[in-house]
Amino acid sequence: MEEKYSKEELKSIRTGAITLCAILVGVFITVSHNASIESKGLGGTYNLYASFGRTDGLNVGDAVRLSGVDIGRVTAAELDNNFRTRLTLEIDKHYKIPDDSSASIVSFGLIGGKYVEIDVGGSEEYLAPDSQVGYTQDAMVLEELLDRMISIGKSKRKAETLQVEEQVKQNEGDYDE
Repeated sequence: MEEKYSKEELKSIRTGAITLCAILVGVFITVSHNASIESKGLGGTYNLYASFGRTDGLNVGDAVRLSGVDIGRVTAAELDNNFRTRLTLEIDKHYKIPDDSSASIVSFGLIGGKYVEIDVGGSEEYLAPDSQVGYTQDAMVLEELLDRMISIGKSKRKAETLQVEEQVKQNEGDYDE
């Protein structure tokens, strides 16, 4: 009986099949995660609006979270007349947001995706549907943070260098006497 495939060909076929299965599992997880976010709206939703100076890395469809729990998603982003980004936040109707709450754009990690975090205020009054979140905090851009840290380090080093140079000049003056 003749073998149809060599050992190398069988190995390639197995590798391809495993890769295909891994891709299908990844697609399934992604689709089910997105479906779970969208299914939160099945019981009804309402919109809130929040304006930010910067929304770097945040996309339409990203989560809106409250105390670590997904309560909605970003459904639209547009520039207003003041060139600020106005986000439309679709919130599950089961969640009422106090009117003194704030919204900030945070990331899942250093290089992770972004989401909108609602920080609950202490008011007993709630934001009405289609109202504006009054307090917002822009997205932190990692590159800007690194640039600030580097410039602080450079200025500190320059100050130390000037201090050492001044000390050397004083010491030279002491030896001349």
